[in-house]
Amino acid sequence: MGAVFGVLGPVTAWDGAGNAIALKGPRHREVLARLIIARGRVVPVGLLVDDLWDDPPPGAVGAVRTFVAALRRALEPDRPPRAPSRLLVTEGPGYALRAGPDAVDAWLFEREVATAATLPPEDGLARLAEALGRWRGPAYAEFADQPWARADRSRLAELRLHAVERQAEFRLALGRAAEAVPELDAHVAEHPWREDAWRLLALALYRTGRQGDALAVLRRARTLLVERLGMDPGAPLRRLETDILNQAPHLDAEGVAARVWAQTAAVYDRAVPSGARARLESTVGLLRNLAVTGGTGLEAAREHRLAAVTAAEELGDPELTARVIGAYDVPAIWTRSDDPRQAARIVAAAERALAGLPPGAPESARARLLATIALESRGTRAVRGPEAARRAEEIARRLDDPALLAFVLNGVFMQSFERAGLAARRDGIGAELVALSARHGLTAFEVLGHLIRIQARGALGDFAAADRHASAADRLAERHELPLVGVFTRWYGALRLAETGRASEAEAAYRDAAELLDGAGMPGVKHGLLPLALLCLRVRHDLPAPADGDWGPYEPWARPLVLLAQDRPAEAAGALRDVPEPPRDLLFEALWCLTARAAIAVGDTETMRRARHELAPAAGELAGAGSGLLTLGPVSDYLAALDA
Repeated sequence: MGAVFGVLGPVTAWDGAGNAIALKGPRHREVLARLIIARGRVVPVGLLVDDLWDDPPPGAVGAVRTFVAALRRALEPDRPPRAPSRLLVTEGPGYALRAGPDAVDAWLFEREVATAATLPPEDGLARLAEALGRWRGPAYAEFADQPWARADRSRLAELRLHAVERQAEFRLALGRAAEAVPELDAHVAEHPWREDAWRLLALALYRTGRQGDALAVLRRARTLLVERLGMDPGAPLRRLETDILNQAPHLDAEGVAARVWAQTAAVYDRAVPSGARARLESTVGLLRNLAVTGGTGLEAAREHRLAAVTAAEELGDPELTARVIGAYDVPAIWTRSDDPRQAARIVAAAERALAGLPPGAPESARARLLATIALESRGTRAVRGPEAARRAEEIARRLDDPALLAFVLNGVFMQSFERAGLAARRDGIGAELVALSARHGLTAFEVLGHLIRIQARGALGDFAAADRHASAADRLAERHELPLVGVFTRWYGALRLAETGRASEAEAAYRDAAELLDGAGMPGVKHGLLPLALLCLRVRHDLPAPADGDWGPYEPWARPLVLLAQDRPAEAAGALRDVPEPPRDLLFEALWCLTARAAIAVGDTETMRRARHELAPAAGELAGAGSGLLTLGPVSDYLAALDA
């Protein structure tokens, strides 16, 4: 394990064994801190000089190089003489710190706070405690007065205050209001301008039976806000005071909900025998709700779903098995499975249940099994997937069952990738899902419809419409506590920056969005996506491919371009000959465009011919933008290059 860096307090570094690394003088630590703030981007030597000195002395450039050399010796003591540094690298006009995503405490802190928002209260509370425990003092403590540190210090300090308040919210949600009071009391004393902290403190006091103290806190908040900031309390504080005076029932709703949950679970456990078949169906209902929480919830839902299906099959009742399989109607937007092996087992179980259903079984049960087969066959070349989607849609459109039709349309969407250029068709699916779900209160599928339309309108270059659907999805997600939605809308935001030509901003946005995938429970989305997005960004702006990266499943399509960037054309041509046909999914056009670019570079006319044939139907679309996550620009540009 390499060096680990700490900036949440005095700037420091530790080796793989946890021992402090001697960083010499303050200038050495300042150079290191400045490079950490750059997050892997190159900082020109001239900018380092300007940041380190108000009035640079003669020889300042040489001094910076001396500091860098000393840092390299300290951070990589085992590096052979004259071997280039792999950590603190020289690139172009300056230096960059190529630290891993887990190598800086501030980066870990940011990711943990983001992840906590996707977790249930108990898990989120533990994650925030871990995140806040990383702080050893003010961020970049010894460089508080440096202009280059000001923005990052301010952002991290704000995020820490936000984490403290979310920690209190989790405690309130868990019915542990008394635990929240002391920390909130200290928090508002130190940061009296934070109205949300005052609100949480008053609510915590009220829930511990201290109504008078809660009202006194709100009066104190009003006085401090008026005297120190010259402003009246905002609407949430004024509303809370009114509600406390009226003892509004909703003030204790979360605590009541927690008690109701515990009491109901206990009664259910006593009333329903442990071997009852009803338990399996009830379990799937819980798993369906758990899946949309993301993170460990999504992972647990996948694991226990298969166990529930297996248990149902062991009881030898195909109709029960059909209900258990079909009840897990969790919307899915990404076309690569998170667990292909498990998906294959679910498909096999659904096929067995379908074959075992008696003639009089409900048609809706058949449609749900077929829709499950279509969904779980996504990203494969199996002909059964499209066939199952068609049959499920035929049944669903005959029945007056909006929830069934919404689930089936998800399967139809997953099987709408038989060729390039089908964004308009998918846009129609998304539009129907939005309209159907809004009419019948199917919130999760309404969100799915908006996400599909973000992808489709992006592919068609209609970013104004895509922006509207992203905003609608975010509003629904916030109102109905669907944290995974924000992962996709943040990635879409990075795509927008990439498509508007702001490459450096887009790269930073992609790296920030990638952090949301850590712990989100979606390996099918996460694995290899950030390197692929950065590769597409470089290709889009005619920059050389990155030299390395964990390409995951996208390695065959990235490798030829990486080899070309390393000036190894013969190896690139060999790698191109081994490139398989891309999966027919959301990245189909993007992977063909990468292949086309490599084929043009090495003069592989046969691959160029195949690429042109596959991409031609998408001539009016933006390559990759149909994923809602990345872009390679107009497909027509690649077709023109192939024709030339």
